[in-house]
Amino acid sequence: MLDIRWIRENEEQVQRAADQKGIALSIAELLAWDDERRRLLQKAEALRQTRNRLSQEIGRSMAAGNTQEAERLKTQAQAAADRLPPIEHERAEAENRYTELLMLVPNVVSPDTPAGTSDRDNVEIKRVGEAPSFPFEPKDHAALGELHSLLDLPRGVKTAGTRNYYLTGTGAMLHRAVQQLAVDLLVKRGFRLLEVPLMVRTEALLGTGFFPLGADQTFKIAGEDKWLVGTSEVPLVAYYSGQSVDVREPIRLAAASLCFRSEIGSAGRDVHGLYRVHQFAKVEQVVICKADPELAEMLLQEITANAEELLQLLELPYRVVAVCMGDMSQKTYKQLDIETWMPSRQAYGETHSSSNLLDFQARRAGIRYRDEQGKLRYCYTLNNTAVASPRILIPLLENHQLEDGSIRIPETLRPYMNGMERLLP
Repeated sequence: MLDIRWIRENEEQVQRAADQKGIALSIAELLAWDDERRRLLQKAEALRQTRNRLSQEIGRSMAAGNTQEAERLKTQAQAAADRLPPIEHERAEAENRYTELLMLVPNVVSPDTPAGTSDRDNVEIKRVGEAPSFPFEPKDHAALGELHSLLDLPRGVKTAGTRNYYLTGTGAMLHRAVQQLAVDLLVKRGFRLLEVPLMVRTEALLGTGFFPLGADQTFKIAGEDKWLVGTSEVPLVAYYSGQSVDVREPIRLAAASLCFRSEIGSAGRDVHGLYRVHQFAKVEQVVICKADPELAEMLLQEITANAEELLQLLELPYRVVAVCMGDMSQKTYKQLDIETWMPSRQAYGETHSSSNLLDFQARRAGIRYRDEQGKLRYCYTLNNTAVASPRILIPLLENHQLEDGSIRIPETLRPYMNGMERLLP
């Protein structure tokens, strides 16, 4: 959420951000409703003041025995009271419309965010590692999973419908191994690990900026004000909602959790294998810090470097891209994605994402701190996917496959795999 005064002072910039992010919103209309709600509020307050003043005058007239004047004043007071309900109704409608539009207002984007309309316009920043050159015909992750009994897609669909799966045996072990590797890495980096709720109230999703625009991507619990989270970013940030926090040192939080996403709008896209599924697991990084743009940029690089280190430990080639305006979410000020090489796609596929939100999210969630002068200010928040599985299993299996059909396990994963060095067909 942006401050309405700031929006008013920067109307063109905010409208440009809405247009660039593909959000159908008129900032002029928002400001008009802001004016209208203020006008009606003033009108309602004036009527209340008139009614209260007349009540006092009625009392004085009655005390003085001037019943005729008291009756005249009562008529005026009743007229003011009768005018108040319809104005309050109008004010409530104006307030609701204003709030609806305000919740659609996007964050502005950083000066170094590339222009563009989709992920095709994202700009490569760096590339690490070399894509493997196989002296044989490589298999994709689905074929490797079947060969090694690592996953069962048909039974996943039979049990739960499309975009569902079973990870079996060593596949389930790999799934957990990469998560634990990421958790251990973050704990060493000073992150506080939380086990978080996977069902949250609407308020938590609104407060973290995932609603209203992300509601179609979220599974609702029937008959309750609860939703399944698509990322533990929601409960991690909501942990401090409505609070004043100490950010003399940045608050670093992490969680390993299941996540759920409806994938509305992705019909026909990435239907093969594990790339785009309804249920997955993520190890998430969230940082809450003081409102310092330079510090936030440094922390964005830090959490991105943590994700990069994980890929280096997994010995996977990847690249980092600056995400363009049209590929960013409503709440994001600056975003860096990490894409890992996936041989079956002959392309890099997104596996990690880092975002700097400035105070947009904290303003909605009500997370503040006192600065050096004792003034309450909204915090900045940042987040990053340290690892998401089973998507990470795609490059892990495909890049490390060998000609005899076996799959090499990177050294850093072996302690989490009971010392296993290779998967044999």
